[in-house]
Amino acid sequence: MTAEPERDEEWLVVIDPQNIFASPDSAWGSPFFTQAMPRIRALADAFGERVLVTRWMPTADRSTSWGEYFAAWPFADRPATDPLYDLVPDAVDLSPLPSLDLPTFGKWGPEIEAVVGRGAHVVLAGVSTDCCVLSTALAAADAGTRVTIAADACAGSTAENHAAALHVMGLYPPQITIGDAAGILAAL
Repeated sequence: MTAEPERDEEWLVVIDPQNIFASPDSAWGSPFFTQAMPRIRALADAFGERVLVTRWMPTADRSTSWGEYFAAWPFADRPATDPLYDLVPDAVDLSPLPSLDLPTFGKWGPEIEAVVGRGAHVVLAGVSTDCCVLSTALAAADAGTRVTIAADACAGSTAENHAAALHVMGLYPPQITIGDAAGILAAL
């Protein structure tokens, strides 16, 4: 029997710090990833063992709308073992737990909830603010999770899209709050 997760401690969930979203040569590379990564590292160091890292994987069922998605983005239609889907070197040791690999934008679901607990408080960081972070935050809030977005530890596809996603997530208080790495670290 495994121990129940601590329900009263915050967890850091680092969304998709992968080569496909970090490389300037990738069609999905965020120009802000290198700025966010030191803040992600600082948060992970402070959260210690309470860190989860996710990876987006190209394993979705192509008979669904994902088929059209991969047709629109053929560069990403590669085997899940392709190095494009590896964590960036700076993210490999962020968590003592294995990465949570899912073929969905939003990462919130029973896999994360089983680790952090129902109604937990999570801090989200990672990429892309305007896709996977946003999708994860809204689903987590719907599930009753308290969510803090570490805005400066997130990287959007563009500065405008990052700001727009933060604006949308900021419309969901008190379930979703927007903060920065320094403030989150000071409150730990």
